[in-house]
Amino acid sequence: MKNIRNFCIIAHIDHGKSTLADRFLELTGTVDKRDMKHGQMLDTMELEQERGITIKLQPVRMDYRGYILNLIDTPGHVDFTYEVSRSIAACEGAILVIDATQGIEAQTLANLYMALEYDLKIIPVINKIDMPAADPQRIKQEIENMLAIPREEVIEVSAKTGENVEQVLQAVIDRVPSPDQAGMRKQYHIQNDDEAKALVFDSVYDTYRGVVAYVRLVSGTFKKGDALRFLNAKTDIEVTDLGYFRPQYQSQKELQPGEVGYVVTGLKSVGEARVGDTIWKGKKDQLSDTKPLPGYKKVVPMVYAGIYCVDNDDFPLLRDSLDKLTLNDAALTYEPDQSPALGSGFRCGFLGLLHMDIVQERLEREYDLELIVTAPSVSYIITGKDGEKNVISSPVQMPDPSVIETIAEPWVKMEIVSPKDAVGAIMKIVQQRRGVYKNMSYIDKERVLTLFEMPLATVIIDFYDSLKNVSSGYASMNYDFMDYREENLVKLDILIAGEKVDSLAVICHRTEAEGLGRRLAKKLKEVIPRAQFAIAIQAAIGGKIIARETISAYRKDVTAKLYGGDVTRKNKLLKKQKKGKKRMKQMGNVALPQDAFQAILKKD
Repeated sequence: MKNIRNFCIIAHIDHGKSTLADRFLELTGTVDKRDMKHGQMLDTMELEQERGITIKLQPVRMDYRGYILNLIDTPGHVDFTYEVSRSIAACEGAILVIDATQGIEAQTLANLYMALEYDLKIIPVINKIDMPAADPQRIKQEIENMLAIPREEVIEVSAKTGENVEQVLQAVIDRVPSPDQAGMRKQYHIQNDDEAKALVFDSVYDTYRGVVAYVRLVSGTFKKGDALRFLNAKTDIEVTDLGYFRPQYQSQKELQPGEVGYVVTGLKSVGEARVGDTIWKGKKDQLSDTKPLPGYKKVVPMVYAGIYCVDNDDFPLLRDSLDKLTLNDAALTYEPDQSPALGSGFRCGFLGLLHMDIVQERLEREYDLELIVTAPSVSYIITGKDGEKNVISSPVQMPDPSVIETIAEPWVKMEIVSPKDAVGAIMKIVQQRRGVYKNMSYIDKERVLTLFEMPLATVIIDFYDSLKNVSSGYASMNYDFMDYREENLVKLDILIAGEKVDSLAVICHRTEAEGLGRRLAKKLKEVIPRAQFAIAIQAAIGGKIIARETISAYRKDVTAKLYGGDVTRKNKLLKKQKKGKKRMKQMGNVALPQDAFQAILKKD
């Protein structure tokens, strides 16, 4: 165990951590240079390579100067913070990558604090020093001020050219401690010598092998044919194969304490091998006394949206596609939903807007589906007058106001890193969204870290775009869920041609309802196509209409054939047309484009 080093790479999105991982693979000979056909070797999904972001964590085992280096490349976006936390739990050290042109960002700090909570050894690395705009001395000062890490410990590298990358690997060997079996047994309260435990930090579905669990062994050994148990899921398995990542699966006879590897479970759903669970091996009479490793929790979706097919005949294909997608994405939840306007679909739960965007794109690209996705919403806790509490994830589920005592919505702690000149504008947009200012501290002379508390519902509706606009693209944000708070909330219904469209309903603060209703009505008027009859668009709270717009009808010039004669002939034709329009209005159906559902996402 003395020659094992387990470490991860943490960074803000697009700071070059996947490129740095590529240089590690080249330098250690784990992947041959001729096989490095594209950048980001550990970003195996097509979407990851196209967008240049890491969506799924990816482990790899490297041999370097007699040492075994287990690297876990983590996502950098706030939506995938839970995956980052599990990766950190499987390591003793972390390489903190900071862009030499941008400096410390909000997500950088969030991931760093998480690593410090797990007592990881931090190796700060400034990347992209080959860029013309690079200012490594300023970044070193930021690191010293914000993180209290001496500038002498900071390593300047260019992951693109490979400059100084060897120094980073040597720092991992010199600074990151090896897994200490005695220490781990004490830390995790393992008392029986013949007891084996491993933390599941990820799981994926393989078509031929079933669920493959990515594990970090804490005590004991796993071998092929062992009978194991998932302690939280209470599922028993037999190991059909196990081994290391290089970065493909490399089968081995056994896994030793402190090592990172994979276990082929044969299970048919990743829900049975959830991230954070504990795999255990021991005597059956010890099972009642054994405890799972700390840190397990079920991933709770933060954002909900409805997904429907443009062609309702594709509904069975959508159901099967979501089934297959959840095999590799345990964070995605879904349940059947029915909409009078959109037909059969599913109400899906996501970790955030990027997660929602990725799922939609994968469904459309991998399963050739044409989809309509409704505007995202959050969950609310409804307390009835009888004291009973219910959690709803859609405005459609909201009960009659007469039976509601209180409505509570989720609030988050928001951290924003920005230039000091943008602070005033940022405070303004935060206050417009009912945010509360908490604290502010200077990272350096030009950049500021500001803390707010905000309702999550106002964060997911175009807040990120507004933040980038007022800061000229220089601000970054990170948020963490805090609690549910009671607010004066109401359900805003949208009626089109006299019919309620459940999929367009929103829950908002009473003081914002009228303004939001007017904006939505105007936007829907712009995106809903005209018809042969007039279409009324109304916003209502209960039975009270608070905003209205009308889309005028196409009108044929029925008097064009008249070339003279009495005016009563003209009036007769217009009156006849008016009756026909009225009848069409009663029988007409309105076609809703995807833009109608996205109108809620834009405040301006």
